[in-house]
Amino acid sequence: MTTKDDEKLSMEFCGMRFDTPLVLLSGCVGFGEEYTRVEGFSNRDVGAVCLKGTTLEARLGNAPHRIYETPDGMLNAIGLQNPGARYVVDTILPTLDFEETRFIANIAGSTVEEYAEVARIFDDSPVDAIEINISCPNVKAGGVAFGNDPEMSARVVEAVRRATTKPLITKLSPNQTDIAASASRCIDAGTDGFAVINTLMGMAIDIEQRAPILGNRQGGLSGPAIKPVALLKTHQVYQVCRPHGIPIIGQGGISNAEDALEFLIAGASAVGIGTALFYDPLICPRINAGISEYLERHGIPEVGQLVGTLATDSVAPACGN
Repeated sequence: MTTKDDEKLSMEFCGMRFDTPLVLLSGCVGFGEEYTRVEGFSNRDVGAVCLKGTTLEARLGNAPHRIYETPDGMLNAIGLQNPGARYVVDTILPTLDFEETRFIANIAGSTVEEYAEVARIFDDSPVDAIEINISCPNVKAGGVAFGNDPEMSARVVEAVRRATTKPLITKLSPNQTDIAASASRCIDAGTDGFAVINTLMGMAIDIEQRAPILGNRQGGLSGPAIKPVALLKTHQVYQVCRPHGIPIIGQGGISNAEDALEFLIAGASAVGIGTALFYDPLICPRINAGISEYLERHGIPEVGQLVGTLATDSVAPACGN
C-alpha cells in the first residue's frame, strides 16, 4: 500500500487536501526537484512541498561559510539565494508535477511592498498556497525585523493578503518575546495558517582564527536540538489558533514518527520535515508508517482526530530549579 492509499493519513489544511500530514520544508528541498534524483524518494509521500524562499529579484545569498554542523543539528546562513520570483514562476514551476503533491511558494522581502509584489507574481501561478517568511534569521535586512515585531508581522500579512487569493501560511519566528501575541495579530491581518517555528538564531566560532565560522556571523539553528522549543511554541500558538480553526505546520527537529506524533498532539495539523532529510532522504515513508501504526493501535480513524489532544488539565505546572 502506498502513502496515498492510506486514508487515515489524509487531512485538510487551509482548504487543501494533503495526502499525508508531512510537509517538506522550505530551503531543504530546493524548488521541489532536488530529492527526486534520489532513488526511492517520491514527493507523493508527503502532503506538500514548500519551495525555496523567493524574493522579487535574484539573490546570490551570503558569503561562505554558509553551513555548519552542530552536535545535534546544523547552522545555516544561505541568505535566500534564489533566481527571483518571475524566473521561478516562468521557468521552474512548469517543470513540477502538480499531480504528485501540493506545492507551496515561500516568499520573502526587505520591505512590505516587496512581499506584496512577490505575492502578486505567485498569485498568477499554479502554486497551491503561499508561505510568508517573515522571520528569516540569516539575512541582514527585512526578515529579522519583521518576524520579531508583531505589528510589523501583521503589516506584511495584510499587504500579502491584499495581493493574493491563495491560502496564506505565516512562518513565525521563535526569536521574539510573545509568539502567541504575534500569531493573534497575524490572524487579525488575514493569515489562513501558520508554520511554527522557523530556526533559532545561533553562532559558531573558529577558536584558532578567533572568528565566526559563518560568513554571515549568525545563522539559523535547526535539527533535533531545537525540538523542545519548537514543540512548546507550537502548543502556545495552538491556544490562539484553536478558537479560529487556524491550522499549524509544526516543525523543528522532527526526525521520526514519535517526534511527529508529539507535534500533532501538541496542536499541529501537519508536521514539517527539514534537516532530517539531509542525512536520511528516505525518512518520510517511515514516519508515515509510524503515524499510521499509532492511529491503528489507538483506534483513531484519521490523523485529524489526534490534533490538539494533549491532556493538560491534570498536569502540574512546571517549576524551574
